[in-house]
Amino acid sequence: MYVAVKGGEKAIENAHRYLAEERRGDPAIEELSLKQITEQLSHAVSRVMAEGSLFDRELAALAIKQARGDLIEAIFLIRAYRTTLPRFGYSAPINTADMALDRRVSATFKDLPGGQILGPTFDYTHRLLDFALAAEGLEAEQAKEAEEAVDEDVPRVLELLNKEGLIEAAVPGESDESSSVGDLTREPLEFPAGRDVRLQNLARGDEGFILSLGYSTQRGYARNHAFVGEIRIGHVAVEFVPEELGFAIEIGDILVSECETVNQFQGSKKVPAQFTRGYGLAFGHCERKVIAMALVDRALRADELGEEKSAPVQDEEFVLSHSDNIQATGFVEHIKLPHYVDFQSELELVRRLRANALRTQTTLEAAE
Repeated sequence: MYVAVKGGEKAIENAHRYLAEERRGDPAIEELSLKQITEQLSHAVSRVMAEGSLFDRELAALAIKQARGDLIEAIFLIRAYRTTLPRFGYSAPINTADMALDRRVSATFKDLPGGQILGPTFDYTHRLLDFALAAEGLEAEQAKEAEEAVDEDVPRVLELLNKEGLIEAAVPGESDESSSVGDLTREPLEFPAGRDVRLQNLARGDEGFILSLGYSTQRGYARNHAFVGEIRIGHVAVEFVPEELGFAIEIGDILVSECETVNQFQGSKKVPAQFTRGYGLAFGHCERKVIAMALVDRALRADELGEEKSAPVQDEEFVLSHSDNIQATGFVEHIKLPHYVDFQSELELVRRLRANALRTQTTLEAAE
């Protein structure tokens, strides 16, 4: 038994060495730098930061490099590193109304105060491979000067509906104190979950899973037709209140994506027909993620709005328990690890059952 353990350890060491060689690739090719990853693979960096719950471009880039581009493995690395960091306290809620906008679009109103700001988007590209990118260095000559971020106040689109009373009011939680907000990174998920915890779960959830659930709402599972009221992508200030000062100081800014959807609601005996809201927000440039997140958020409000629950996306426990890709990866991939004892017991059970069945059949044939 001791020999088997030693042999296993050596095999694992060799596997680690082999992994490092595969990660590096051909040594004759220049090694990929963290700066190249942060600047040229920014969407991958944004996803790792969002689902890893840590806003740090350089660390996200390091995780992507170490994981050989496997984003879920990179997210795992970031989550693990995050647990080693000291917790000094909670920042003040960010104010996305004061966002320095890189992108701001609405699918509900064409003409908006502040205008539509297309920003960096794939929406209007032809989805054709650009072979100029393969000729290293040439793409820089073709690039046009990017639009600068918009700093002036741009009113929220949904306020246009709110002024007429056509959409539910955005009611804050029981308290504006950050301590009253649940913290999924420090407390286990419990049901029923408040909307604050649900949104945290969705922000950390796997983009593909959230996207599929959001897609299901558009195909009729929950009958939840939505319009994108507004998408905002840009930088917001982060403020913190040190105990010794007693007032907020700005400690930096972060890039976030935010989406608010406008959803139909037929009303009830107490509430007239009006629109309702779905909401999504995540670190970095994660537009697809926050749109899907807003769709799922609205679907999960079925109980609150007195709607019939008829689809998986409306089942809070199903959605929140299966959205985390780190937990999902652990459960799915653990079956590839040694299960020799378990399988041998199952194998012995099947053999006994077959032997008993054969004896029974033999006895019956003899009796006939």
